[in-house]
Amino acid sequence: MTSLLLNIAHALDHLVLLIFATAVGAIAADFGVGRWEDLMPYTAGAFVMFGIGSVPSGRLGDLWGRRSMMLVFFFGIGAATLLVAATQNPWQMALALALMGAFASIYHPVGIPMLVQGARQPGRTIGVNGLAGNLGIAAAAISTGLLVQFAGWRAAFAVPGLIAIACGLIFMKVAPAETESPARRAGRQLDIAPADRRRAFLVMTLTAVTGGLIFNFTTNGNGELLKSRLPLLLEQPALMGALLAGVYGVASLAQVVVGRLIDRVPMKTLMIAIMAMQPLLFGAASLAEGWAFYMLMIVFMIFVFGAIPFTDAMIVRYVDDRMRSRVTGMRLAVSFGVSSLAVWLLGPLVKASGFTTLLVLLAAISATATLFASMLPAQPAPVEGRP
Repeated sequence: MTSLLLNIAHALDHLVLLIFATAVGAIAADFGVGRWEDLMPYTAGAFVMFGIGSVPSGRLGDLWGRRSMMLVFFFGIGAATLLVAATQNPWQMALALALMGAFASIYHPVGIPMLVQGARQPGRTIGVNGLAGNLGIAAAAISTGLLVQFAGWRAAFAVPGLIAIACGLIFMKVAPAETESPARRAGRQLDIAPADRRRAFLVMTLTAVTGGLIFNFTTNGNGELLKSRLPLLLEQPALMGALLAGVYGVASLAQVVVGRLIDRVPMKTLMIAIMAMQPLLFGAASLAEGWAFYMLMIVFMIFVFGAIPFTDAMIVRYVDDRMRSRVTGMRLAVSFGVSSLAVWLLGPLVKASGFTTLLVLLAAISATATLFASMLPAQPAPVEGRP
């Protein structure tokens, strides 16, 4: 039950961060903002806090306890999401979204290490967890579209907030108590050459930055991008939400497949093969329109989501469990801090140059990520080393 709730938490973490991007048109109309692009920069604070908050979250997860931090996550993100639903103008929303981002920062450095500690097949565990996170993205698309159309944009925030609080109450009852913090546990230490550890940390940081930029540009921009290539969706938010949910639902399965392969195939070979497909697909999508574009969106998101498990898998391979939350937090602070620029730049970039330019930029970023992946040590260290 604890593992199930940790996976649900991952879904909620991504869901709440993407409600705004899906509902931005309705929010702009309600607040009297002329264009949705002008409202997008107000959500940048959420993603900045999502990155910055990872450092103290990871440190507290290792030193105070992961169970306690997950309770803070559930109740904090629930309350903050309800606060967003009550805002009355863009600046109030910006502050509430930033608070929501701060609580959302807890999950990745705390929830994922809690989930994989002691896992026999960490790749498979990471893959399933990634599927849960991406199903949250799919749920954000379809639930937000339906709630905006039939209950208003405020309900799109309030309903997930209440669900998060309910999950926190259940987690409080079923999650086993921690007798000591992860940092104080006795256990095995990984037998890894210092040069390989530094090189792996550099690769996981650089690929996380480029991957975060791609992830934020796509997941925050796909709704408006799809409407620009399929104009029939302009007045049908529920249909748009369903189509986006289809994209994310199919693409999410890639994480399960890649997670299983990570346990069986050399990580570097697999990582390069998946990342090398992204620039080709983004380039092709920049030339497509209509339903052909929709099919290409499904395919390029399969490879975007398929690349996500590698960073967490590298941490499992190269970082001892007693400090995984702290290392994850530091890595996330850099990657999310930089990738939050994507959210801030999305509206102005599209307004000035259009979505074709954005897709070409994504092709360039993904090509760079492939080069970074080639720097990974050829023979990853074993998950467990000598005692």
